[in-house]
Amino acid sequence: MTAKERTQALLAFIEKSPSPFHAVRAIAERLEQEGFEYLPETKPFDVACGGKYYTQRNGSSIIAFRIPQDPKGGFQLMASHSDSPAFKVKGENPFLTDGNYTRLNVERYGGMIMAPWLDRPLGIAGRVIVQTENGVRSELVDSGKNLTMIPNMPIHLNRQLNENLSYDAQKELLPVIGGPDAKDHFFEALGCSAAKEDILGMDLYLYNRVPGTLYGVEEEYVGSTRLDDLQCAYGTLEGFLAAEGGEKISVYCVFDNEEVGSSTKQGAASTFLADTLERVWYGLGGDALSLKCAVADSFLVSADNAHAQHPAHPEKYDPVSRVYMNKGIVIKQSANQKYTTDAVSEAVTKKICREAGVPYQVFANHSNIPGGSTLGGISTSQVSAASVDIGLAQLAMHSPYETAGTQDTEYLVQFSKKFYETPLHADEGGFAF
Repeated sequence: MTAKERTQALLAFIEKSPSPFHAVRAIAERLEQEGFEYLPETKPFDVACGGKYYTQRNGSSIIAFRIPQDPKGGFQLMASHSDSPAFKVKGENPFLTDGNYTRLNVERYGGMIMAPWLDRPLGIAGRVIVQTENGVRSELVDSGKNLTMIPNMPIHLNRQLNENLSYDAQKELLPVIGGPDAKDHFFEALGCSAAKEDILGMDLYLYNRVPGTLYGVEEEYVGSTRLDDLQCAYGTLEGFLAAEGGEKISVYCVFDNEEVGSSTKQGAASTFLADTLERVWYGLGGDALSLKCAVADSFLVSADNAHAQHPAHPEKYDPVSRVYMNKGIVIKQSANQKYTTDAVSEAVTKKICREAGVPYQVFANHSNIPGGSTLGGISTSQVSAASVDIGLAQLAMHSPYETAGTQDTEYLVQFSKKFYETPLHADEGGFAF
């Protein structure tokens, strides 16, 4: 697959993933196409050597694993996240009307850039919990159309608008969904099959409806919503599925709620990963002590996008460790361990890149400007494996429309494939392979 073909496939995946719930459903469908068997957490895992399985938690986090015929050592893992900053619908009755307009009561989810959300077509997607004759069930919904918009004030009535990009989230960032009767048709517009009175709960998010596209003189860039972190979720999935061989149990993880700290039952700070590895290991006949040994012989790649240098603000970046789009895998460093990379895990990652024929670059934050953290350190606080933090370089992180490199998704697929195929074994010096 060429880099542009891979990028188009990425955009198709993102289009099917307007919420974390939809992203996990799309991943599960892809896994089942490849013969993976679903194991619900509510039942004991029945696993065997040579098997391929996956499990979910909350419908928004997913872990898949492939067991070799003769597993040697522990686990080789890659992790990313399903959520992105967005506006979430709030309240029991989220409709505000003045007799002319109906607006939705929403709140911010995650650390977003707010201004680009205004004056663009938005959809609404997520899940509703409905009462039926057979009990309570969860239903995924998606407007699938331009349902709403957050209108700006005209410049004539706010002459300082371009000088002060500050918004009152409760007052100015509520989307208009229609006229005074719009609330009567809201759930129908989402494609919900239940009557309004049968809806007991909802997790609904606004999402940008502007389609993803390739742009630039040579189409070297891709613009899209939710590149952070669906680009990594997609790239690591395709590498995981393409990998052949491998001595250890291969594990693919996507967690929800990274953008709000991961401290949820389905986040990277939860027991989800540790529980899953334990179930798999015990299902293969292992015990608690051998599991600890296996984890000590494991390696985790945390994949979450990185900040490409912005052409207008070079002063915000480290003078040396700058990264750029279309130049390959970004290895992230942080002395304060916001990223888990150390000398050993960096060396392992560079060697795998070289063997995969994939370029790499190293990122560090400006010493006076701390960057964000990711799920690597959170995951390893639950499963204490060796770890590296990587990503793909992008601009406008946490905007509803971000930019990344057209070449880089394919680089991540090739790196991920090689990672899962490479036997990594811990020794006194770190890892030998």
